Amino acid sequence: MKKIFILAVIFFLTGRFVQAQDLISVADLAKDLKNSELIIVSAELETEFEKVHITNAVNVSYKSLFKPGTVEGLMLPDDQIAKLFGDQGITEGKKIVVYDEGSMKYSGRVYWILKYLGAQDVKVLNGGLDAWKAGRKPVTKNPSIIKKATFTAKPNSSMLASVDEVKASQGKPNTIILDVREANEFKGLDGKSKGHIPGSVNIEHLNLLTAGIMKSKTDLEKVFAAQGVTKDKTIYLICSSGVRTGKVYLALVKELGYANVKVMNGGFNEWVALGNKIDK
Repeated sequence: MKKIFILAVIFFLTGRFVQAQDLISVADLAKDLKNSELIIVSAELETEFEKVHITNAVNVSYKSLFKPGTVEGLMLPDDQIAKLFGDQGITEGKKIVVYDEGSMKYSGRVYWILKYLGAQDVKVLNGGLDAWKAGRKPVTKNPSIIKKATFTAKPNSSMLASVDEVKASQGKPNTIILDVREANEFKGLDGKSKGHIPGSVNIEHLNLLTAGIMKSKTDLEKVFAAQGVTKDKTIYLICSSGVRTGKVYLALVKELGYANVKVMNGGFNEWVALGNKIDK
């Protein structure tokens, strides 16, 4: 009985580990192309999608989810995003694979929003379109046939943080404000940025990938540990507009098993627009 119990525990834990993985390889996606429940979503700009895309993919550009206004990156209201997804034939019950050109920042953003709104089975194509084409998998310029559907949104507020929540976390030992922009932006050396949120730490989103592929679990752990980003803390993710945080959320929550990770909606853009203090 003891042996059976141990085997059952191993099976359960292994099953959970496999299920938790939200990255999918080119080979595994190619095997699943005939699955009627599969929907492939390009997160690239419409102009890029029209040039070439994975055959039968639909397009939800990451920018189409931006709320119009002076603060770039704030999301549209939940119901409007749900309608955009539904208009592309996406429902919360589908098996969804999101991709971009290979940076994983655009696919990561759309992935995170889908998860936030309650889609259960969402994955990101590891390596994106570059890896797909390198694997000689089917691409096209032809528009896909879309059958509109209804996406029923069930927002998960625990994934989202307000500016006020992030401000209240400053200086607390059990929290980390993790800025995933490039180092020059964080330091205020880039023309688009004057600095960073006081007390935040910087891990460039680029450091999570090697040649467009997500680093191994061991290497990811080293990247985060070097900046004190540990599982016992609540992690607040920010970039300029929220776009680059999605793949970092995936790495922390789905690859490494972090439990308390939130994304600040409008990122550094919103922080600055509200007149909050910044450091260099």
